[in-house]
Amino acid sequence: THTPHRPGLAARLAASAAAPSDGARNALRWLRERRRKGSFRVAPVPFARLDGWSFRPQDGDLVHRSGRFFSVEGVEVTSRDGTSRWRQPIIRQDDVAVLGILAREIDGVLHFLMQAKMEPGNIGLVQLSPTVQSTPSNYSRAHRGKTSRYVEYFIDDHPGRTLVDILQSEQGSWFLGKRNRNVVVEVDEPVDVHEDYRWFTLAEILGLLRHPDIVNMDTRTVLSCLPLALDGPASAESLGSPGHQPPHDAAEIHRWLREQRDRRSLSVERIPLAATAGGGWFRDESQIAHLSGRWFRIIGVDVAADSREVGAWSQPLLAPCGAGLVALVTRRVGGTVHLLVKADVRPGYRTGVEVGPTVQCTPSNFPPGTPGRPDFLDAVLATPPERVLHDSRQSEEGGRFHHATTRHLIVEQDPSTPLDPQPPGYLWITARQLADLVTTSCQVNIEARSLLLTVLAMIHAGQGRPSGGAA
Repeated sequence: THTPHRPGLAARLAASAAAPSDGARNALRWLRERRRKGSFRVAPVPFARLDGWSFRPQDGDLVHRSGRFFSVEGVEVTSRDGTSRWRQPIIRQDDVAVLGILAREIDGVLHFLMQAKMEPGNIGLVQLSPTVQSTPSNYSRAHRGKTSRYVEYFIDDHPGRTLVDILQSEQGSWFLGKRNRNVVVEVDEPVDVHEDYRWFTLAEILGLLRHPDIVNMDTRTVLSCLPLALDGPASAESLGSPGHQPPHDAAEIHRWLREQRDRRSLSVERIPLAATAGGGWFRDESQIAHLSGRWFRIIGVDVAADSREVGAWSQPLLAPCGAGLVALVTRRVGGTVHLLVKADVRPGYRTGVEVGPTVQCTPSNFPPGTPGRPDFLDAVLATPPERVLHDSRQSEEGGRFHHATTRHLIVEQDPSTPLDPQPPGYLWITARQLADLVTTSCQVNIEARSLLLTVLAMIHAGQGRPSGGAA
């Protein structure tokens, strides 16, 4: 049992987010320095050269000889009405990883201990990561390497105060039922800081969201779980004050989500990876890919990194066949920011459906005029520049995905457009309501959590009013 966090956490987070600094410049300089000082190598290799990995004879699944880490298996997916069916490879990782950030007050301001972490699939190799980003296979040293630094603060009876500790999902198209612990622990005592780690204010981290491929996916999801409904009248107005009457109350939102799960959840059956050949997937010596050239590939890489617990290893990675796009359509109603969210259906969600952004896709998979092109995609891409509130490129997790990058767009809808009706499966909610949903496990998908963090950063930076123009 841990001591409850001190009162006024939201106010302390707001103060950290408002801390004056030229932190983005300093942080980028520090990350460049860590990249230069590290010795890293990532090289694509055929599957036969993956040390410790092989295709299991009985089912063709790609597995590690230890039985740990993760595997690449197959699933057959059928829509509730039976009109859509497909097969695909998917990553199965039963381990629940720790994504943990250590917090401490320094000179009266809350700081967060961040890591310059190398991952083989990262664009730029080193990105700003949580203090600990580790699976039980890693921190229990199944790889026979060094212990993960600072992991003792996030397991067993650690000495700090838990500010947040919640299970959240990851990409539902690429992972089967994957969940991670998103944890923030605050300590009072000094911490011995390794050279690959640095204390950051929230202002410094949020400022880095404007830069491409710097703040990694795991950092974004953990911070989105904090109570970042920033204090002050301007942000209260934008997020929705207690007196504001949103279009739907909390009970209606939960009822809508239950109904979507009842109507739209997929039937997902695990099948041998070899059986995905019946769905158009093929395997050669260096990749598993789809005959259409779309979706993603599974590749192998050989890795060396002097800053990791193990100095050299090899592993499979999932490599998307195009850049992703996630977008939130927003508008102000009575001064309060409203977001158009979607009931997102993916085979890897444990609940079948999670709340997602307005648009979430890889546009190259859905050329104009083809069936299945997502609602709002064309409208979002055609948004005039004066209504684009944020436009940045962010990376997905580099420990499992190779150069997976996603364009993050936040756009303001033309105020003359009617709020209702919306296509089935969409709902207008306030930013505060989306933040409230994040406090419950596996309700809001990782893409919407990433965009929510950006919305909250914009609201704070603009004193409650996101300004026009791309960030």
